[in-house]
Amino acid sequence: MSQIDTFTALLVEEQEDNTFSKRIVQRHISDLPENDLQIEVHYSSLNYKDAMSASGNKRISQHFPHTPGIDAAGTVISDKSGTFSAGDEVLVFGYDLGMNTPGGLGQVISIPADWAVACPSTLSLKEAMTYGTGGITAALCIQKLEKMGAKPSDGPVAVTGATGGVGSISIALLKQLGYDVVAFSGKPEQSDKLTALGASEILHRDTILEVKDAPAGKTKWAHAIDTLGGDYLTGLLKQLKPGGGVASVGLAASPEIAMSVIPFITRGISLLGVDSVYIPLADKQHIWQRVATDMKLPNLDSYQQEISLSETPEYLDKFFKGQVVGRYVVNVKDA
Repeated sequence: MSQIDTFTALLVEEQEDNTFSKRIVQRHISDLPENDLQIEVHYSSLNYKDAMSASGNKRISQHFPHTPGIDAAGTVISDKSGTFSAGDEVLVFGYDLGMNTPGGLGQVISIPADWAVACPSTLSLKEAMTYGTGGITAALCIQKLEKMGAKPSDGPVAVTGATGGVGSISIALLKQLGYDVVAFSGKPEQSDKLTALGASEILHRDTILEVKDAPAGKTKWAHAIDTLGGDYLTGLLKQLKPGGGVASVGLAASPEIAMSVIPFITRGISLLGVDSVYIPLADKQHIWQRVATDMKLPNLDSYQQEISLSETPEYLDKFFKGQVVGRYVVNVKDA
């Protein structure tokens, strides 16, 4: 593939009426930025940030036309830095990939060499993208709670956005590590799936809001992983057991919270922010090793749905329609 001139990619374009279109096109290697590391992408995955980029959200991607895709797994074509050799299997997530740098929803990417990590030998490229940013973020949330001192004997862990990419993998990983999981979702029809993932109890997400305007509520959960933000995050914090923590990683409901500091002082709880984009490369390597070892899920294929590159416009729209269930792995190479 070192002699390739063109490749297939999803392209998002801004129209004259300020709307945005998504289509599969042939792009030229010269359309890519000049960087040291060139990679043939085999698999990518879909995340909420990809959907925002593909909809023309200029807080995510400022320049169009643009190829989204914040995840990529593939083989090295060439590396001028000497960090990798041709044919090495590598993984890329975070930094500027798929935001303003052409991303993994194209068959070739060109990036700085220090954005990539070697794919662990116990993971295939497809398995790595079954985790992708969503799964790695779930693992980072659990690791953040562990560093705070969380352990299974503390009590149940609440997970919001349970059917989404972060939520579903969080449930499965927590169950594997011995935690009791309470899943919160606005999709009661997915209860059987959440039980299969490992949730011991499934509740409608709006039950979190029952504490309403009280400064604190009855303690219910030892810890939590929250993907929603807003009043849901506030409700979780108000109902944590003493010493508990919430790993906050999403704002699907709202980026704002408003509450008293009383639970933080009287119960010693913690709000833990989790970043998966700009963490040091060494930390990315470490978390990939964990999902390849103690956090590697059995039957990984069952946690994802493989789709083709041509299907990505349709599936990206699902993120705004509340139709996302689990992880979507994109077969990019066979486009």
